[in-house]
Amino acid sequence: MPAPPLTGYRVLELGNFIAAPFASRIFADFGAEVVKIERPGVGDELRGWRRNRGDTSMLFRTIARNKKSVTLDLRSAEGRGVALDLVRHTDVVVENFRPGTLERWGLGPGELAAANPDVVLVRISGYGQTGPYRDRAGFGGVAEAFGGLRQVTGYPDRPPVRPAAPLGDAFAGLYGAIGALMLLLGRATGRPHEGPRLVDVALYESVFMAMESLVPDLDAYGVVRERTAGNLPGVVPSGVYPTSDGQSVMIAGNSSGAFGRLMTAVGRADLAADPTLADGDARSARETELDDAISAWTSRHTAPEAVEVLGAAGVPVGPVYDAAAIAEDPHFTARDMLRPLKVRVEDEPEEIRFPGVVPRVPGAPGDVRWAGPELGEHTDHVLGSVLGLGREHIAALRERGVV
Repeated sequence: MPAPPLTGYRVLELGNFIAAPFASRIFADFGAEVVKIERPGVGDELRGWRRNRGDTSMLFRTIARNKKSVTLDLRSAEGRGVALDLVRHTDVVVENFRPGTLERWGLGPGELAAANPDVVLVRISGYGQTGPYRDRAGFGGVAEAFGGLRQVTGYPDRPPVRPAAPLGDAFAGLYGAIGALMLLLGRATGRPHEGPRLVDVALYESVFMAMESLVPDLDAYGVVRERTAGNLPGVVPSGVYPTSDGQSVMIAGNSSGAFGRLMTAVGRADLAADPTLADGDARSARETELDDAISAWTSRHTAPEAVEVLGAAGVPVGPVYDAAAIAEDPHFTARDMLRPLKVRVEDEPEEIRFPGVVPRVPGAPGDVRWAGPELGEHTDHVLGSVLGLGREHIAALRERGVV
């Protein structure tokens, strides 16, 4: 089988939590050697998040998969020296400390470029490396609020709610990976670049870029979007509808073609043929009427029945799944989206299913080779193979608390 497309690249991850590790995981999935730097004796705090048993969470095992864990104290001069030595053999550095942290440690863009002029530095922070808010602490949830997502999420008569997944971190991680790949492509094709090869990703901007025409609608129409429960404004009919088995289905009949097929399938051919419902604005004005008609039909069918009937009619429809349903669905298995790995949770290794690799690249696919490693599991191997340090040297570093 061909090697994954990023084989031969090395990434140095200086980040914690989710955003920077999310970016570097993309590299790891597609063959790059990702060296994750963690504090000796402490490690990434994500190791302890949502941990129901054992000493390392499945969240960490998922985000840190395919990576090598090296413990290194970046707060010590000797540790920073080792880090710079690693940079000399690295293609991409990814970090998500607060702006100015790397500079205080002597690991800023200038120092990294001096060690390796070709290195790409991805910096992910709450508000970016410039601007009046650059020094503020910012996590993904704060970015979702500041970037406009939280204000439009939830019901209009209740406070804003948080999406139940770290969307801000994931968006920023994707932009970080895209930025790094763009600069690597430019480097590979010999395009000139002025100054350090730097990618500046702000969490809030990553969220804001997903907010469609939020501000253009304000300027053009004087519209300030507010919370609209489970639907997007003007996207009608589209939403979650109840079924007779106590479940629900997501139906998206908001395009003109899908609308006609949907209303015909639910026994309302009169609405499908109504010329006053030919465009989205007209359907939006009659949202309650249309939703009631759809709900009346779905309430007489189980979720599997509704999916089968509407799917056969060419209507975008799907069940609302929880983790257990996902784990049993044959399509997830057929697409290799559930990868079983032997992982130690407490004592003996257990088979745990982890998410597959996205995107699919059939000619040179990525892979899930191992789950997130034990703290410092690869310290000796990386320092020995990359920097040529001997056992005695590494042992001395460990004795001084550097690794």
